[in-house]
Amino acid sequence: MSKPTVTPSLSNARRLVVKIGSALVVDPQQAAPRQAWLASVAQDIAVLRQQGTTVTVVSSGAIALARHSLGLTGGPLRLAEKQAAAAVGQIRLAQAWSNVLSEQGLTAAQLLLTPDDTEDRRRYLNARATLNTLLELGCVPVINENDTIATAEIRFGDNDRLAARVAQMTEADQLVLLSDIDGLYTADPRSNPQAQHLPVIESLTPEIEAMGGEPPPGYSSGGMRTKLLAAGIATRSGCAMAIALGNTLHPLRALMDGARCSWFLPQAQAHTARKQWIAGSLTPAGEIMVDQGAAHALRHGGSLLPAGVLDVRGTFTQGELVEIVDMSGHVLAHGLSGYDAQDARRIAGHRSTEVADILGRAGRDEIIHRDDLVML
Repeated sequence: MSKPTVTPSLSNARRLVVKIGSALVVDPQQAAPRQAWLASVAQDIAVLRQQGTTVTVVSSGAIALARHSLGLTGGPLRLAEKQAAAAVGQIRLAQAWSNVLSEQGLTAAQLLLTPDDTEDRRRYLNARATLNTLLELGCVPVINENDTIATAEIRFGDNDRLAARVAQMTEADQLVLLSDIDGLYTADPRSNPQAQHLPVIESLTPEIEAMGGEPPPGYSSGGMRTKLLAAGIATRSGCAMAIALGNTLHPLRALMDGARCSWFLPQAQAHTARKQWIAGSLTPAGEIMVDQGAAHALRHGGSLLPAGVLDVRGTFTQGELVEIVDMSGHVLAHGLSGYDAQDARRIAGHRSTEVADILGRAGRDEIIHRDDLVML
């Protein structure tokens, strides 16, 4: 008989990451921080700290706080305008959090991250060390994407996945995404009255992933799709994740008191820290398509051999992270390539014993060794 499912609770969280979107932080009428709401969240954080929980906040809102004062109120912003607004608004956002946390006797610390800070292994480890030190010193890190220097091509584009990467960095056991909806439904409850709320999601099956809908166009933020992508990163790291309603005062206290939400349960066996980083990558450098035999071998713990490779796409160097996809384009795994893209194309479809003759030098038997590979 299987063990009954134990639903996570903030009351026993050890390390918590809370993600908060712009719509919750900023009053659109006044183009200013929602002071009363932020103060209530700070009070909730203080309660959590008293019970022994460290808290990290991932907060949007910088661009929204600056649009009005810069006269950027008419429609979508160009990239340069977003970067300028972020430069102005980030000061206001950090100050708003510093003020409400200091009222609770807590010290805020600001970190601005770009994808390179999480995708590059060395920078990832440096950011992790800084975050862990801040938490050990009793600070409340407040993190946002560094929109002042991020480009349209190289940015997170949403703080859901950034929050999941931060949870992974800090080895958090719980991640809460505060939203305008109280969890995941089988369909959009705003348009389908038959939609059912899902209080606990034990695994991210294809059926669950389909409930997220299509990815947002371009690099726009938010949506249920990005929340499910965040859930994949978090749960593979051994972190439970909740989608909860945030537009009321004291949203974390409400969650502690049993407010309705959707909990995504962590995987039973989390990967090592290195493999968590591989699995959570958001920007693979390339893609390798494999045949059915290779896909079967990977699912049963094998390495990726040249013989099972059908196609190699993109430009990447040896050691860079790539996606492995099956013949239908479904992503099977992430891995660190043992060859650069050019050599991988040359040996694709050939036996490992032929590699030396093809390349004119000795090479690895595997394009990606199983120790450098994580199934998704």
